[in-house]
Amino acid sequence: MATIKISSAPTQQPHSFSTRQGTDLVLVVATLLLMLVVVPLHLAAQDPAKATISIRVTDPTASAVSHASIRLFPVPDPASTRMETDDKGVLSIDLKPGGYALFVSCAGFKSVSTHIDVAATKEIQFVPIRLEIGATGSPVVFPISSKNDLHISTYPYHADVILAPADLKAMPRTTVTVHNEHSKADETYAGVRVSEILLKMGAPLDKDLRGPALSAFLIASGADGYEAVLALAEVDPTFHSGEVIVADTMNGAPLDSKSGPFKLVVTEDKRPARWVRTLVSIELKSAK
Repeated sequence: MATIKISSAPTQQPHSFSTRQGTDLVLVVATLLLMLVVVPLHLAAQDPAKATISIRVTDPTASAVSHASIRLFPVPDPASTRMETDDKGVLSIDLKPGGYALFVSCAGFKSVSTHIDVAATKEIQFVPIRLEIGATGSPVVFPISSKNDLHISTYPYHADVILAPADLKAMPRTTVTVHNEHSKADETYAGVRVSEILLKMGAPLDKDLRGPALSAFLIASGADGYEAVLALAEVDPTFHSGEVIVADTMNGAPLDSKSGPFKLVVTEDKRPARWVRTLVSIELKSAK
């Protein structure tokens, strides 16, 4: 009978964990933790959430103007509780990168409005403002011109503009037919959309009509002192139905001296109470 030898396999010994392997594992974990900390800091340095702006206000003699009121548009988020210069005429504020309209006013000085661009940087950005001696908050005074001109003010987005009849003729035209409740007749007007004029002067319309811009409104004035108010959203065709135009013709003929040369026509109004005859100015304002 053959003898069968059964040999048992050698027992497998567990691997020993060397000191070097333990050191390597610690280094890997430490490296990962360091990356979790350093990478976000690096990204923050490349794209900071806010930048520091230092606004310094001086008078014509270069002396500091303290307690000057500062306003920004868009309004900073969160809004600062104290928006005025200190005893050195300085206000420092953290702002998100982007463009802002800056308003500065102080008793005894003429108000100043300007545009600033805030860069995405950690360096302090300095904004010098010089105030001239004069009355504060004076109403818009249009320059003397022909009574046939139309004055447009979109402060602080653009300098005031004076449009002559020929200027409106050269702009894209819109024609509307409306029923005039006063005359009990249908009337066809041709002219230029108010939004078309305002867009050329930097007013916040279309995709920019949101947030604080929704508190903006227009004052349309006639040569006889008659005034009407419209919300900015009412004149934006991407936001509101209907048409608001500066008309210069009715039924194919130029407006007569009682109505023209310009007339504000609002197609959705059931009564033409906001149709401003002898229109001489359109001024953009904000309720804030």
